[in-house]
Amino acid sequence: MSRTPLSPQSPRRAAGASALATGLLAALALAAAVAAAPGAAADAENVPPAGSSPVCAFYDGDGLTVFGDRGDRAFQVQCMLANRRYLPWDAVDGTFGLRTLDAVRRFQADHPPLLSTGLVDADTWAALWRGDVPVDAGA
Repeated sequence: MSRTPLSPQSPRRAAGASALATGLLAALALAAAVAAAPGAAADAENVPPAGSSPVCAFYDGDGLTVFGDRGDRAFQVQCMLANRRYLPWDAVDGTFGLRTLDAVRRFQADHPPLLSTGLVDADTWAALWRGDVPVDAGA
């Protein structure tokens, strides 16, 4: 009884199938997170554009982020501010410009003891990550 040797592609196919299954599980987990995300039920004035998600997953650190920055940290700040209705969704573009600067300052002013500097420092990141309620929200 002779055995046919496995083709060299078989391990790759198995790895590809495993990666596909992992990707599908990740997509299902993301869909569940979107459904349960705070801010997912935005008002009619501030809804995420079609095809986007209110779940912010661009950056997970606390590095200093300032006016003029571009990229993942700027996207993360903007997404979190949009979820909290400090920034309209159409301003989430990955560039820390004037609209983002104004939104950061308003967020900081609403969340003492943060200083309204417009700099997203470790303390501002912490307040954004915690999803702090503005001081006057209970009034």
